[in-house]
Amino acid sequence: MTTPRPPLLADAEAEALVAAHPGWRRDGSWLAASFRWPTFRTAVAFTQRLAEVAEALDHHPEWTVRWRVVDVRTTTHDAGGLTARDAALVAAIAAVAAAAPR
Repeated sequence: MTTPRPPLLADAEAEALVAAHPGWRRDGSWLAASFRWPTFRTAVAFTQRLAEVAEALDHHPEWTVRWRVVDVRTTTHDAGGLTARDAALVAAIAAVAAAAPR
């Protein structure tokens, strides 16, 4: 059985999502953000929390750790762009970042 593809967000929906989550930006068919942490260890700890969120939502972003900075990108590959799954993931990542000790 094939899972139906989620519908793409309209441009206005994607722009509203970015406006609601400071630090996030559109990058083509992706949403992207960079998170700066006090130490490498806290940056990596943030990625561990991201992994838990991604697994819970069954939607997995790409990320890169550069010393104290974590760059995160998300899109819905099988839909070919941004969907409600990305919106939920961005909101969850924003909550994790806001709750993390600095």
